[in-house]
This record gives sequence, C-alpha cells and structure tokens, in this order.
Amino acid sequence: MIPTSFPDPATIARLTAEALWDIQAVHFRPEDPFILASGLPSPTYIDCRKLISYPRIRATLMDFLTCTVMRNAGLEAFDNIAGGETAGIPFAALVAERMALPMTYVRKKPKGYGRGARIEGEMSEGQRVLLVEDLTTDGGSKLSFVDAIRETGATCGHTAVIFSYGIFPETEKTLGDHGVALHSLCTWHDVLAVAKDRALFPADQLAKVEDFLTDPRAWQAANAPK
Repeated sequence: MIPTSFPDPATIARLTAEALWDIQAVHFRPEDPFILASGLPSPTYIDCRKLISYPRIRATLMDFLTCTVMRNAGLEAFDNIAGGETAGIPFAALVAERMALPMTYVRKKPKGYGRGARIEGEMSEGQRVLLVEDLTTDGGSKLSFVDAIRETGATCGHTAVIFSYGIFPETEKTLGDHGVALHSLCTWHDVLAVAKDRALFPADQLAKVEDFLTDPRAWQAANAPK
C-alpha cells in the first residue's frame, strides 16, 4: 500500500534510531574497534540487515523510506526501484511494493556466465531509477551501481538508504558530483542521541564514540591497526 502520511524528518530519524537499538543492530566498541571493509577502524558498527527479521519495525521503516523519497523527489519521480547486491535487494523490493513500481537489482560485478548481466529484472532505456541500499558511509560504493544502471540507458539521480553515517563531509559531494541525491532516515548522531537518552553505555564510552563522530578521519588515523 502506498503511504499517504508523511511524518516530519526529525520524528522519522528518532524512531528509526530507536528501532535500530531495539533490535540490537547498533554496536559501540571503542576499546576494541571494528575493522570496516575499507580496512579502517571504527568504534561503531551497524547491521541494517537485521531489520528483515522484524516485520513490524521493517514495515514502519519501509513506510518511512518511501515517504522520505516521495517528499524529497516527488510522487511521480520514478519508474523502477533497483536494489544493490546484496543488502539493498530486500529493501528495494519492499519500497517497490509500496510505490507500485517494478523492482530490479544490480550485481556488484557481472555474472561469470550466461549473459554476464549486472542488472537482473527488466530495466528499460529512459526509465528513472531509484537505487535503494541499506546504508552509506562515504557514498563511494554507490557509484558503481549507478553507472551500471545508466549503462542500460536508464537514468539514476537518487539513492535512498535507511542509514547514512552522516559524519563524512565528502559523502554528499561524492554523490552530487556524480549527479545523485542522497535520501536517508537517520545518522550516527541520531543513534548516539538515543544512546544518551536511554543511558545505554557509560558516559566515558559515549564520549569516546562522540570523539570518533566529531573527527572520524583523525580517530581512524590514531587507532589504525599496527
């Protein structure tokens, strides 16, 4: 069903952050940092994939994502919803269902057999495509998906995610320089605010996480693996 109620962005951000804590998708570990796919350390980690196992929260957040996109980009802005392999696929399907639009997905690299396709499903020249993913850090990983979509003759000027780190100033510039607008529900700042309100961690631990959020590149340089 297409959502017709549009909560304000601040309410969406707070409720999304609370939901991520409720399903234990958020982790703070400043004393023993996580190593991200980039090889850089982080005292924080979030697993949006857990959302698919919680129907009520999943449905609410997918309503929020659909509302956010329609409010920001327009009610008739898209012809196709594409998910990025693999985390974006279920969320793209759920958004496509709500917007009553076709759904496709984009592989990270071509199949090594058959057609060697990167796009699965029907995507046509001239279609306006929304790329849906679970999250974004600095925006760089989205560019390959966008390029694969554009190679079909379709356009892709928007990407929607549940969670944006919101701490790397280059994110929106990286995407913007590629002609892509970013839409997200919440950031690390929203998640940290809930942790403080609920006193989920000792104050000194929260302070260390806040140090990372204030200047992530400096924190990563100081805590890089030896």
